[in-house]
Amino acid sequence: QVQLVESGGGLVQAGGSLRLSCAASGRTFSGYTMGWFRQAPGKEREFVAAINWSRDNIYYADSMKGRFTISRDNAKNTVYLQMNSLEPEDTAVYYCAAAGVGPLRVAVRARDYNYWGQGTQVTVSS
Repeated sequence: QVQLVESGGGLVQAGGSLRLSCAASGRTFSGYTMGWFRQAPGKEREFVAAINWSRDNIYYADSMKGRFTISRDNAKNTVYLQMNSLEPEDTAVYYCAAAGVGPLRVAVRARDYNYWGQGTQVTVSS
């Protein structure tokens, strides 16, 4: 079992930045691909970004490319999402998740992820 706890959400003005963190505990973090998803009110959960264990395979949703950066510190069992140039459309609950798809792959489908955090709210005002 892997427990995931997100932090770093909050209220920010359009054009601003936030850095989300996700700390993993419990079963070893080793080898898991980590991803970020988000869900806005009335919308389905959508993929944001994913990073594999060795950090050499990273994938972003098209709308996040150039604005968001995913990273991870395996020694700290923590994954990050740096979000810049935030827009009101980025307002959502952001979730981190862990996928046991092997150390080389990334996963973009929510159903590929085995463990989920409770989410952190990000609100971007115009």
